[in-house]
Amino acid sequence: MAELKTKQNRASVRGFLDAIEDDAKRTDAKTIHKLMRAATGERAAMWGESIVGYGRCHMVYETGRELDWFLCGFSPRKRNLVLYVMPGFSGYEPLLARLGKYKTGKSCLYLNKLADVDLDALRELVEASVASMRARYPS
Repeated sequence: MAELKTKQNRASVRGFLDAIEDDAKRTDAKTIHKLMRAATGERAAMWGESIVGYGRCHMVYETGRELDWFLCGFSPRKRNLVLYVMPGFSGYEPLLARLGKYKTGKSCLYLNKLADVDLDALRELVEASVASMRARYPS
């Protein structure tokens, strides 16, 4: 099995966030940073070159594959903000209905900008996601 390229490292989260060129995206990223920090009670760490992750868990998939990963995280990409909602979105339909404008992938929530979403619903979604991950993968 191929080794995972995205790993936690010692790069500066603050430096990464401060280096975001677009003012609005930088402001949104710092707001998400505060939201995820509060939701997890964990310090942020860089994962790879462009993902900010919070907490850590050892996941074991049904296939037997094992992976050390973060509880939740985000990446401020050029096109959109990507939030990693690790348990996926099944069961979160009421929160998603309140959220506003977004798209999803398997565990990715794509936002154009925070002005498009209800921040209370986003906070509740992140908190529920973190609680689910902690229940599924206790330290």
